[in-house]
Amino acid sequence: MSLVLRNLQRVIPIKRALLRKKIETVRSILGVQNFDVGIICVDNKDIQRINRTYREKNIPTDVLSFPFHENLRAGEIPQPDFPDDYNLGDIFLGVEFIFQQCKEDEGYYDVLAVTATHGLCHLLGYTHGTEAEWQQMYQKERQVLEELGRRTGTRLQPLSSGLF
Repeated sequence: MSLVLRNLQRVIPIKRALLRKKIETVRSILGVQNFDVGIICVDNKDIQRINRTYREKNIPTDVLSFPFHENLRAGEIPQPDFPDDYNLGDIFLGVEFIFQQCKEDEGYYDVLAVTATHGLCHLLGYTHGTEAEWQQMYQKERQVLEELGRRTGTRLQPLSSGLF
């Protein structure tokens, strides 16, 4: 199935092929390469508008995920009855916000991959509203990023490292 990668902003240049390769690897690690996923790159203004509309938080952020399937338990891969339901949902990456938050020693595309991994975990039912939920999500992110690191020669830390 497909990975749709759209760049709807002009603030930060994006090498879509590089980002696509990293996200495809993460999808493979998660075992969801047979599901459609939309990744939409937006600027601070748009991510703030989406965050305000859907989360009532009037600030820019790094990632917002909109799952296609409802009521998934953390880590549960959907079992669709129909071909059209092989969809995980959409992830909005606030690429301008992410770029502004990058530390000097971090690779921007590595940080985008970490952020997209976090978003994909949300599409699979992981959350971080409580410490127990965070622990579960953190462990999954860490596992996926360690495998991504083995495959790409990078050392990546979960986005949810310091939440609790």
